[in-house]
Amino acid sequence: MERRGGAEQPARPEKVVVVLLDSLNRHLLGAWGSGEFDTPNLDRFARGSVVFDRHHVGSLPCIPARHDLLVGSLDFLWRPWGSIEVWEESITASLRRAGVTTMLVTDHPHLFETGGENYHTGFTAWEYLRGSENDPWRTHADATAVGAPALPARPAPIHRPYDDSRTWFRDEADFPGPRTMRTAAEWLDVSAPHHDRFLLLIDEFDPHEPFDTPEPWASMYDADWEGERLIWPPYAVGALERGILTPREAAHIRCNYGSKLSMIDHWFGQVLDAVDRLGDDVAVMVCTDHGLYLGERDLFGKPGAPLWPELARIPLMVRWPGVEPRRETALTTTVDLHATLCEVFGVTPEHRTHGRSLVDLIEGRVDSVRDHLLAGYWSRHVYVVDTDRTYGRSAVGDPFPLAMWSNRWSSMPIEHAVPGYRFPRPDGRAELRAMPGSAVPVIRQPFVDGDLLPFWSHAMPVDDHHLHLASDPECLEDRAGTALEAEAIDLLRHALEQVEAPEEQFARLGLR
Repeated sequence: MERRGGAEQPARPEKVVVVLLDSLNRHLLGAWGSGEFDTPNLDRFARGSVVFDRHHVGSLPCIPARHDLLVGSLDFLWRPWGSIEVWEESITASLRRAGVTTMLVTDHPHLFETGGENYHTGFTAWEYLRGSENDPWRTHADATAVGAPALPARPAPIHRPYDDSRTWFRDEADFPGPRTMRTAAEWLDVSAPHHDRFLLLIDEFDPHEPFDTPEPWASMYDADWEGERLIWPPYAVGALERGILTPREAAHIRCNYGSKLSMIDHWFGQVLDAVDRLGDDVAVMVCTDHGLYLGERDLFGKPGAPLWPELARIPLMVRWPGVEPRRETALTTTVDLHATLCEVFGVTPEHRTHGRSLVDLIEGRVDSVRDHLLAGYWSRHVYVVDTDRTYGRSAVGDPFPLAMWSNRWSSMPIEHAVPGYRFPRPDGRAELRAMPGSAVPVIRQPFVDGDLLPFWSHAMPVDDHHLHLASDPECLEDRAGTALEAEAIDLLRHALEQVEAPEEQFARLGLR
């Protein structure tokens, strides 16, 4: 960590707003040079912010990323998906003891399903705006719905509750994203002035699929499309090559993402206006959990594919009282936001965490807070990123050994899509171990070939390593297999040792 010289710094903010927009693609935002879709309010926010150019995912996908943010501990090395464990707690528990008001405004359905259900309970208050994606909000479609705002759209290949819910919207303001932003703005206007110290988390599901918008957004980028709109992208590798999508369909889906991005950007403007009305002592962070493939490298969604930049390099913009806007090139990741909030409010978590506070970095006293980070999906590649390279290593020879560590036995819930599906219970192979930094016994369940695993674990990669230098930001030239890989392997081994990763990770990655 290098320290900068500096003038006297302003007092730390005690009012913080975190806006998490799900599946927000950095490379499609104006702040990173894109003009493909209109994002005037995100661009406006960026002009007044510290814009982080080397912010990176940690644990993927949705709920693991929120665990990184709210708990501060990397999730993906130990389990695929789950709620807060008994040996840890959300930052909201620490803030409650410190007398800080916390508010959650969200339309994110996974926070109210098995495997995510206890993240929201620690907030002082929370409001859930219904109707996104797989939220079981309505039991049937509204037969009286004709025409706008729910334009004709092709249903998902498997039943999704949203295909029923969307028929109940009567206006743009009825869509979950606009309702979430409007509700958050109302809280800032009505409730925030009553609290000297607060954390507001706006966990907004847009622009995540389904890419469904009313007019004028729906036709903004693809006015010539005829017939049912394609609002559900496939999760596919080689979507065009394999004929899953035609080039015209692929372009249409990408445009529909753009429409939803522009719509939620419009409503995000209401939140910015409310913050401005509240005063200039509020810190605001805009972030995401991960990106989303929209045809780049012939990928769509978040399939079982490597973490290419379109998915893994994510936006982070921070508006901080008394700090001038600038571009920041230090390496950061999602758990660092948890550490930052802990420092801002003067709380110390009781469990083991992996983040580094960004406060000194934001305020200009240091040039960096970390020299490397880890990222990945449970059961797939493990990535180590530093200032010189990105190295992704898969299992070697065999995707196993693999084990899940958890006392809250859950995985990504897909019961709505596959009736009767559930993650297998622990069996006679299970044993009790302790998590690093904890004396709490934890169920460690090993898995072998043939066991039911999360859908992204299918066709787990073997002997598929990727090494790209920082001088190749688009990751076009793979240096795996060259003399440079030995140094990258040593860095990965060191990074895993630092977090006391489970032994099976070293074994499956061929690091022991």
